[in-house]
Amino acid sequence: MQTRFPNKTLPYLLLAPSVIIVFIFFVIPSIQSLYLSFYRVSPLGNKKIFIGLQNFIRLFHDPGYLNSIVTSFKFAIFVVALGLAVSMGVAVVANQRLRGFGAYRTLLIWPYALSPAIAGLIWAQMMDPNIGLTSHLLKTLFGVHFNYQTNGQQALFFISVAAAWKMLGYNIIFFLAGLQSLPVELLEAAAIDGAGAWRRFWKITFPMLSPTTFFLFIMNTLYAFFQVFGLVHITTEGGPGRATDIMVYKLYRDGFEGMNTGYASAQSIILLIMVATLTILQFRYAGSRVHYQ
Repeated sequence: MQTRFPNKTLPYLLLAPSVIIVFIFFVIPSIQSLYLSFYRVSPLGNKKIFIGLQNFIRLFHDPGYLNSIVTSFKFAIFVVALGLAVSMGVAVVANQRLRGFGAYRTLLIWPYALSPAIAGLIWAQMMDPNIGLTSHLLKTLFGVHFNYQTNGQQALFFISVAAAWKMLGYNIIFFLAGLQSLPVELLEAAAIDGAGAWRRFWKITFPMLSPTTFFLFIMNTLYAFFQVFGLVHITTEGGPGRATDIMVYKLYRDGFEGMNTGYASAQSIILLIMVATLTILQFRYAGSRVHYQ
């Protein structure tokens, strides 16, 4: 059924605010970054020297930048896999029709309301090797000496878990919406036919949630590459030993601390192209497995 607007200009007026925001805060800065990526810019920004593709060539000969690419992909894979798996499991439990679960579902959303910096501060306090309660429990109960301030692998694991926790509320909302829209008759018929809870989940629930899972797969990937600067900055600052120096944080260090605007602009263009390519591949290969009926 098609909806026809009596006023032909109304749809364009409704879309205008979003288009204007995207144009001002995404299109114009992207064009400026592309322009500056071909220049060597003075720290004060008052002088520019055209150097062509030298910034891009320099990037792929920079061991620090290559390390940030590898680190970013490790981080993104862990955040997406852990976030989707845990949030789906929690959503299935929270979808039970039990007394008091309405308030429980509401509380699950709260982590997403926190800013990345606040989430990072919470986790930094909990996992602090000297005063953190969680790190103390790990040492006392399991003999695990967890120190994200000096151990690179533990630091990457630490910020990955913190980032996945930050997105749990967002993921759970969508999984709950998907679960509550499933046909109850189909699940009841499978139960009558003798299918257990695990079999019903894998054969009915999970395939029918594939549109929701695919959407969250895309959104969590974008989050892992673009929206975790505050969390990294407040906890590890890319350390120890650049073990958590993901691409977006290296861009910040080179552009705002090192005042190397042209070099940082080239990094932003590479990051945009890389994530856009990754998203297209996800639509091409993962999207083909999505069932919308």
